[in-house]
Amino acid sequence: MREQPPVIAVLLTEKTRRMMLDDAATAELNALGDVRWPAGATIDAADAERLLQGATACLTGWGTPPFDSAARQRHPQLALVAHSAGSVRTLVPARLFDDGLRVSHAASKIAASVAEFVVAEALLAMRGIHRLHHALRDGGEWLDVRAAVPQRLLGARTVGIVGAGYVGRAVMRLLVPFGCRVLVVDPYLSDGEAAALGVVRTELDEALAKSDVISLHAPVLSETRGMIGARELALLRSGALFINTARAELIDEAALLAEIRSGRIEAALDVFDKEPLPPNSPFRDPGLINVTISPHAAGHTEEAHFAQGRAMVDEIGRLLRREPLHHEVSRAMLARMA
Repeated sequence: MREQPPVIAVLLTEKTRRMMLDDAATAELNALGDVRWPAGATIDAADAERLLQGATACLTGWGTPPFDSAARQRHPQLALVAHSAGSVRTLVPARLFDDGLRVSHAASKIAASVAEFVVAEALLAMRGIHRLHHALRDGGEWLDVRAAVPQRLLGARTVGIVGAGYVGRAVMRLLVPFGCRVLVVDPYLSDGEAAALGVVRTELDEALAKSDVISLHAPVLSETRGMIGARELALLRSGALFINTARAELIDEAALLAEIRSGRIEAALDVFDKEPLPPNSPFRDPGLINVTISPHAAGHTEEAHFAQGRAMVDEIGRLLRREPLHHEVSRAMLARMA
């Protein structure tokens, strides 16, 4: 009797499928087994339950309904959740790890996009490109504009990185060749790892006080929520650049806005307490020329999205071939992940 092919459930919205799976990845996925695709453009909990019946693995991403703690009991054959996005903390309850469900995620594939975004923001600020542009557009005199906007070399600056996860390390790898002195705040980073990365471990207050650029890459945990408040912001050097592409919950947004309005620092913000950013948000004030804002876009590039989808299709293939997974999230990792 011929063995039945494994069932693979695709728990992605149509928008996410198009974003994550190119033709080659789709063909590879279909070749792995009996692939079940959502019938509509969106997917809800009932759709997910139907697709998961008898499934050995599932492909998830942005827009996938979260699993509940009893999902493993209803689907005991489900062996792997392959998550094409980053964080799995709000998708897969810790109980399911304890019940033997394996989970992989594509967070490492997002890191390069965020890292390039961070370096782009740092370069933009150090050279004052946005200020030069607007001053000339507003009719400023050629040499007067050039003289009025300070020009600084990124490679001559000290950069503080808060968080040495996938993204933090990707930022370090890009900055070190510039010649930057890189200070890193992360209790889980060893001295040996820091030395191998060409960076220096330090505490948060020291990094804030000594850095020309500070970039946040820490996960939101009980000990990191609100870690940057008015006291910490006051430690920043005058003219320092504060970058947040991680999570808004890490900072006191009102205190940050007050510091920006003072004109003492510059900021580049990709995440906010309320998203989408309301039309009347003070961060949209055109008078705040010392802040650049973006719509949670740092991790979104076409190349990264397809790499995320491809990585998780590959991961499902490895599971079915009984090979080691390359992007598995362990129960121990879950407690300190973004």
